[in-house]
Amino acid sequence: MSSKLPSNRARIRDVLPKLHLGRFQPGSLNSLTDVPGVLVHTESILRDPTATAKEVRTGVTTILPRKDFFNQACYGGYFRFNGAGEMTGVHWLDETGLLNTPIIITNTFAVGAAFTGVYEFCVREYRNKRNVCDWFLLPLVAETFDGILSDIGAMAVTPGYIVKGIDEASTDLVPEGNTGGGTGMMCHGFKGGTGSSSRVIDGLEFDEKAGAHKDVTYVLGVLAQCNYGRQRDFRIGGVPVGRLFMEEDGGEVQSMGWAGDETPTVEAKKDGSIIVVIATSAPLHPVQLQRLAKRATVGVSRVGGWGSNTSGDIFLAFSTASEIPVDPGSRGKPTVSQRIAVMEDASINALFEAAADAVEEAIYNALSMAETMVGLEGKKVEALDLGRVKKVMEKYL
Repeated sequence: MSSKLPSNRARIRDVLPKLHLGRFQPGSLNSLTDVPGVLVHTESILRDPTATAKEVRTGVTTILPRKDFFNQACYGGYFRFNGAGEMTGVHWLDETGLLNTPIIITNTFAVGAAFTGVYEFCVREYRNKRNVCDWFLLPLVAETFDGILSDIGAMAVTPGYIVKGIDEASTDLVPEGNTGGGTGMMCHGFKGGTGSSSRVIDGLEFDEKAGAHKDVTYVLGVLAQCNYGRQRDFRIGGVPVGRLFMEEDGGEVQSMGWAGDETPTVEAKKDGSIIVVIATSAPLHPVQLQRLAKRATVGVSRVGGWGSNTSGDIFLAFSTASEIPVDPGSRGKPTVSQRIAVMEDASINALFEAAADAVEEAIYNALSMAETMVGLEGKKVEALDLGRVKKVMEKYL
């Protein structure tokens, strides 16, 4: 999909130029794709009612850790802040620390189709000479629930969308707001969706030839699918924007129920979920990446998330620094075939800090780029009023 920005929306740095978003500078795109080698594609599925389905407002986000994900794994790790959600493949990730699959983020009912789509792509590309699949792979698929704005039972996401996403993933700026898996999502009572951000961190690496450390630059990027939270908890830069809006309006924005006279279902009241993917070019091993994934919690909490019982808050981190052969061949003996650099634990704090900052900004970007949407049975969810945000924040910046 095009990365053209909606005419009436803007990223948070453009809305609030004086907002402090940490001490590290963003990458050139301020996006997940600033991390070298990472590719992303977003696809929205927007359909009017038919004889068999109601309004559809859903989509798919595809992330490739690297183009050759199938043969060259990355180190990875994940963290479950609250488990009312799904991220497939994490048992194997936890077991091995290796990530060699696309990362797909979509709606709750589309997990199976996305899982199948990854296999359809790999079957097409990696059958052996006998036209047989003689390999093992577990797709990583994450979800959030978009059934308030979309007819989630229409099963609109099909495996073909995933195949297309893998084929067309690019290093372009990640589209934000109502796009990809975030198309039909809500956040803090407003229209939510997909957001991204990045940070550049100065580091040191030992140069064996020179016998000394040399300056290097690491990049950390974030993509968040935001579908959680209440307006009363929403904050920007520590300012209780949601509560201030409520005081002016005399109550909370009504974005969590169905149109018409029906009583909202349990899902309609559900405090959504948030999926966060963190990529970095820094050389981290799997345990360090688990620790990095945990720092997404800090960014979520700054904006107002606290891990509701019914929220699926699951965070993934991976490093592109090393290429780990998925199938190096069996030698019958424990074998060492490559030397892999790893960051010293004592020096990792800058990455933790950058991850928290980038996650916070990615959520802001999802909210500030999302547009008002009318969906299932005429349900309307308003976008965050950026003019109003500017006015409220004036005295704090």
